[in-house]
Formats: sequence, structure tokens, C-alpha cells
Amino acid sequence: DQPVLSTGASGPGKELLARAIHAPGPRARQAFQSENCAALTDTLLESELFGHVKGAFTGADRDRKGLFELADGGTLFLDEVADMSPEMQKKLLRALQEGEIRPVGGKGVKKVDVRIISASNKRLDRLVRAGEFREDLFYRLRVLTVDLPPLRNRKEDIPSLVEHFMKLYSRAGKPQKAFEAGVSELLQGYDWPGNIRELENEVKRMVALSDDSITSEVLSDHIRRGGRGLVDMDEDGPVQNLIELVEQVERREIEKALRVSKNNKTRAADLLGISRFTLQRKLDKYGMS
Repeated sequence: DQPVLSTGASGPGKELLARAIHAPGPRARQAFQSENCAALTDTLLESELFGHVKGAFTGADRDRKGLFELADGGTLFLDEVADMSPEMQKKLLRALQEGEIRPVGGKGVKKVDVRIISASNKRLDRLVRAGEFREDLFYRLRVLTVDLPPLRNRKEDIPSLVEHFMKLYSRAGKPQKAFEAGVSELLQGYDWPGNIRELENEVKRMVALSDDSITSEVLSDHIRRGGRGLVDMDEDGPVQNLIELVEQVERREIEKALRVSKNNKTRAADLLGISRFTLQRKLDKYGMS
């Protein structure tokens, strides 16, 4: 029944995780509400969270309940909470501290009892040190933490996820399409920088473009070529995190070397130009069995 902060890259299924936390808990019989804090301006986000009264702004032709009130007794999931402005952080902190909200344009307050599950693809502790996120709000949100690893670090999940999305997007009454040889290997050999969201879109593409069976020809080019999913490294592109970039490259090449060498570590190390001891250290570092 405590606040939970979920961390990890965009698209690994943080809202699904939030629903999984809510469902077996003491608030399961009450509402689960969610909002993406990065998708709205301050004015709209404040209205979405706290509601508004009639006449509060242009277009407010009636009183409207906010998500805090709708989730009273239940759970409110706030995605990308790091993208809240300092002013909205202040208002959220007050709601959590006092257990009450004031609708936009209203004078009175309403008592609410809401458990918050929040998520961020940014390191909130770093934002706190940089003065970009309130420390008191950070500790309010981070009572419990769950780090959801990117899909590239849990590739054993890919077959189950593909099967789920295949069932979801196959035509009703039609038999599920089978994979031809090599398709599953290509899907598991890709790093999926867009995580589950990217995988879901790829399955939609596979279902739409294939006939009776799914061949490698219907896969996206970068997946068919064994693409690593790195951001284009042109001079005008975004600056990349070197630690993450190095890990991504090393993981990909180690997996490739082990595949080519049929899991012979000495041979794989030779292909990589490193010692077997160095290879073993990297396998341990990245948790690669």
C-alpha cells in the first residue's frame, strides 16, 4: 500500500507493472487511474490531476473531477513524473503531504486517499542533485522502487511477448500464423531500443504483411540485418550516454561471438580480440549466462 517508483527506459511496460502492483493489493477493488505527465501543459495537467470548477478557464462549462478524486481509495499511476515543472511538483507534493486537493478555480479543498505509483525514464536522484527535481517530492515517491530492465536485458521474454501480440493482432477466427525458420532467431538477436512498444509494432507489421506464414522478408530491414538499434551516430544527432552505448555494443558483439563459436568461450574471446578472462569478466558484469 506504499508509493512505488518504477525506473527504466521508455517502453518496457511500466504501466503494466503498475497495474500488476495494484491488482493484488488492498486497493484492488477501487479505481486505477493513469496519466502521462510529459504529455500535457501545466494548466492541463493540473486540471487532469485535481479537476476544475465551472468557469475556471475558457471552455470549463461544468465542474469536472480530476484523477486524484476519481482514484480516491485506489491507485494513481503518474508516468514520466520527472517531466513535471517545478510548480507542478510543488502542487503534487502538497497533495501527497496533506492528502487533499484544490480543483482549478475552486476555493475549497477535498480530502483524498490515493496511493501513487510513479515512473520515470530519467534518474530522479541525478535530477535532485542537479536541482531539477524536488528532493522532498523524490522521497515521497520513492518509498519502494522497482527497476524494470530494458528488453535487451531479458530477451528470454521475447517469445512469450511475441506470442501474446500475435494472438492480439491476428484476425478473429483465423489460425495464428507460423514462423518460418530463422525468424525467431532474428527477433531475439535484435536489441529493441524501443523495448516492448517497438516489439509490439513489429508484430503488427509482421501480421499485416505476411500471408499464411511469417518469413524473414516481412521483418524491418534493421532487424533482418541484425541491427543493434543504436541511434544514428551522425554529427547532428543527439549526444549519447557513453556508458550505455559501450554496454550495448559489447553485449551485441559478445552475443554474436558466442553464437558463431557455438558457446566456445575461448574461440569467442579470440574473435573479439580479448582474453578469455576478460570475456568472462564482461559476462559476469552484464549478467550474461
